[in-house]
Amino acid sequence: MTETVAELKRAGRWAWRIDRVVLVTLLLVFAIWRIEAAQLPESLVFTFDSLLGIAPFLAVSVAFAAGARATGLDRQIARVFAARGSSAIILAAAFGALSPFCSCGVIPIIAGLLGAGVPLPPVMAFWLASPLMDPEMFILMLPVYPLHFVVAKVFAAFALGLFGGWIAHFLVRKPAFNAPLKQAPSGCSAGVMKDNPVVWRFWQQPGRREAFLSEARGTGWFLFKWLTLAFLVESLMIAYLPADGLAALVGDNSFWAVPTAAAVGVPAYLNGYAAIPTVSALIDLGLPAGAGLAFMLAGGVTSIPAAMGVYAIVRWPVLVTYLVLGAFGAVAAGLAYQAALWAL
Repeated sequence: MTETVAELKRAGRWAWRIDRVVLVTLLLVFAIWRIEAAQLPESLVFTFDSLLGIAPFLAVSVAFAAGARATGLDRQIARVFAARGSSAIILAAAFGALSPFCSCGVIPIIAGLLGAGVPLPPVMAFWLASPLMDPEMFILMLPVYPLHFVVAKVFAAFALGLFGGWIAHFLVRKPAFNAPLKQAPSGCSAGVMKDNPVVWRFWQQPGRREAFLSEARGTGWFLFKWLTLAFLVESLMIAYLPADGLAALVGDNSFWAVPTAAAVGVPAYLNGYAAIPTVSALIDLGLPAGAGLAFMLAGGVTSIPAAMGVYAIVRWPVLVTYLVLGAFGAVAAGLAYQAALWAL
């Protein structure tokens, strides 16, 4: 009996050593298998394909974040943004609207900037604008949508980043917003080389080389486990909350079509390039263009995998503020664009 109790205690201690995100993922896989076994292969294939598809973008963003930490560039960026003040919000929103980072790939950039001491307002501006538009998406949208729709999305990305940055500027006096970072995804490299100058050939110095590897390993594993869980959840949302079915709820020309489209776009998770043909088809079926824009913006800003990943990094008031700003901005942009179309 004593041996059995001891074995149970050892098993309990071992269970607590398992990463909780990994444990939840395994439990979710088990639940899918037990409740609806036919869905499990589809969810696993979707998760694998999603991870494979986003891997190049994540590799670039992780390398960028780790390189910024190893070279000391992140500290220099923090000093520049802190010195520029309000103009940093404008620069961050403009860079976000034109940057090639996707909503998931921007996570290590956000964590790295906040960990380096970059104030929340420019980070919020970049965070809101970045998932909505990039040069490749701009090119892909041109043959599918009218030019004014594509331009409206570019301006919406910039305006949303600008608006979010200014809201964060007024909220930054609050404790949760003044210290927004809950935990960094990296290992022990945070705080290394705090006041040292930028060294571009970091691989020539063992300490900086180890900082790069530690940052890349920690961030890579952090993103992999969270995105695996997030894509698994997304597969269930696609299976039971299909975007085209939800979009049928907003297929009218009334004023409420735009806010309804934004509300529907949040759980539908229409992010990135997959949204281009889907929203175009919905507009052809009668969805107002302003509602289509709101639908696309809301789905991009409230990306489920990105939101789950960032939830583990920042405090919950910061994440909630980001989501609220994204939803409000999607509605405002959709209404403004629809009003402009009605006025023509």
